[in-house]
Amino acid sequence: METLISIFREVRDPRDFNARHEVGTILFLSLTATLCGAKSCVEIAEFVEANEEELSTIVALPHGPPSHDTFSRLFRLLDPAELAQAFNAFMTELRQALGLADPHGVVAIDGKSLRRGYEKGRAFMPPLLVSVWDTETRLAIAQTRAKGGDEVGATLALLRGLVLKGCTVTADALHCHPAMAEAVLAAKAHYALGLKGNNGPLHAQAEQAFAAAGADVPSLTSEDRAHGRTERRCASVLPAPVAARALLPGLKALGRIEAERISAAGKPATATRYVALSRSLTPAKLLAVTRAHWSIENHLHWTLDVVFDEDDARTRKDYGPENLAVIRRWAQNILRMHPSSMSLTSKMRRANWSKVFFYELFAHMR
Repeated sequence: METLISIFREVRDPRDFNARHEVGTILFLSLTATLCGAKSCVEIAEFVEANEEELSTIVALPHGPPSHDTFSRLFRLLDPAELAQAFNAFMTELRQALGLADPHGVVAIDGKSLRRGYEKGRAFMPPLLVSVWDTETRLAIAQTRAKGGDEVGATLALLRGLVLKGCTVTADALHCHPAMAEAVLAAKAHYALGLKGNNGPLHAQAEQAFAAAGADVPSLTSEDRAHGRTERRCASVLPAPVAARALLPGLKALGRIEAERISAAGKPATATRYVALSRSLTPAKLLAVTRAHWSIENHLHWTLDVVFDEDDARTRKDYGPENLAVIRRWAQNILRMHPSSMSLTSKMRRANWSKVFFYELFAHMR
């Protein structure tokens, strides 16, 4: 806990010199309230007021609990780069404390809109946050706002500051372009990028290569049954043709996944997806990598919406939506790394009800 507070204190305060509450104190209180289920600045302030006596033993509150306006003002003014830097420092400390090495498996990248965080009159353009997700540990390792909705530019900026040696970086078809491939290779990682019609020449090369190979392509079929659905996937991998390799730096192979989903009502739906690969994978490995990529949707985005109510968050002004989104990801990482098998929702309730469990959330990170 002391390490976390010291990291928060390194964040530069954007407010006037006469601010009554330290920036590190406000950030720590915001995180603790979020861990206990607070969803907005009003709820954060209510939590702090209700637990002032206990919290004052951890951080100094000489002027009493901050008001919700104080929390809101700081998050609106705080430079997101400052909070992102603090988040990255915390994740480095956390991985070291828990004995976790740098990411070495599948690292997924995807953007998520803060649907109700748009500025007045701009509902068509909500803030977009790009996250980098370690699928093995199920931890968010970095994030940034895509200014003006530029997910590609935000992703490239994130990659320059990450240690990804030996990882396989996955992303959807939006990121299947030369700059992304070069950035991943520069990080000494491999890529598995979705391939669609937005990269027309390469997509055509993939379709032609698999059509020419016919039934001679090595493949593997898997079948899953869950929630009344049956899903079958057939994965195939081919060496990339010479003409295709000229279109994407480092391209070594092309993957294809033919999927069939049969609903509980017996209605079938089929889809064919292609993947650009910087190294040749077996069909089994291709299936594993593509399934791992979807954990960013199932275990990060879904959790943020269902557990933290991110889609309903109404903070809209200035940097408020982005900064509060980082606090949610911070809380999600702390809750997920606690060894208890309880759901994240149960952990949040337990942290709110039990002082012992609340302190355990921080103690197990030492």
